[in-house]
Amino acid sequence: MHRRLTAVLDPLVVRFELILVDDGSGDNSWPVICELARLDNRVRGLQHSRNYGQHNALLTGIRAATCEAIVTLDDDLQNPPEEIPKLLALLDQGSDVVYGTPQRQQHGFLRDQASQITKIALQGAMGAQTARKVSAFRAFRTLLRDAFADYQNPYVSIDVLLTWGTTRFASVVVQHDPRVVGVSNYTVGKLIVHALNMLTGFSVLPLQLASLIGFFFTLLGFGLLTYVVLNYFVYGSAVAGFPFLASVIALFSGAQMFALGIIGEYLARMHLRSMGRPSGVVRQSTLSRTTSVVVDTVTSGSASSAATPAAIAAASVPR
Repeated sequence: MHRRLTAVLDPLVVRFELILVDDGSGDNSWPVICELARLDNRVRGLQHSRNYGQHNALLTGIRAATCEAIVTLDDDLQNPPEEIPKLLALLDQGSDVVYGTPQRQQHGFLRDQASQITKIALQGAMGAQTARKVSAFRAFRTLLRDAFADYQNPYVSIDVLLTWGTTRFASVVVQHDPRVVGVSNYTVGKLIVHALNMLTGFSVLPLQLASLIGFFFTLLGFGLLTYVVLNYFVYGSAVAGFPFLASVIALFSGAQMFALGIIGEYLARMHLRSMGRPSGVVRQSTLSRTTSVVVDTVTSGSASSAATPAAIAAASVPR
């Protein structure tokens, strides 16, 4: 990855740096990062004290950047570094955020379908059609991080945070290669949980959904009451049958519990935020550099059960 990135960026930008974040990996990533930093003064390494997740590690790298633009990509080389010029070209044309949309994903059927579910949830959280084209391969202007400079929350979604600073999104089709080594830690279940976290952490859509459900069942209850009253006056008797009564009670009880569950999820998130839990803690880093134009962030190793796919953040300034 380092060889391919430097080969692409050397002729493309005036100066650059690669920020590699070890997100609590259980393999030999950190010694390799330290060796790269020793051999190449454009490399900066940051090591998390534990595994915080892909987006949390990206946020650490983004905050460490001191350059004009940032590019993020997975370090498993599914996002070819050779496609970076496409993203930077659109960025130069006036966009604030550019996504590299895979021409054809190489994850497998179930993983691809789960990714689509996640993107639908992300669209609700972002409130932008571009959400259907998001990927870990993105370029954006560093100034956008000012919009979430004070963000402190264990639940992080880089794509949602970027919407806090701009609405000027764009996308370009890029190549998506098979994973070079290892397997992704993003299972179908984890992607669904991530989608739910985005909806409840960055959107009020579930609360609105609970309100609509409550309104619907209020109308249904009014309709049932009207039916019971009319049946009494027309036929001279009340509606008979315990099953009917039991089903109505179960229906309304289920709706109430569903709404309470959603409200409880929001209260739990408010509680976690009030505790001030950090999005990431850096245990150690390589020597800091004073000049940078490209920032790359590597996260999580495959040996950690909670680890997410490693990612890279890069920032650059064209010649």
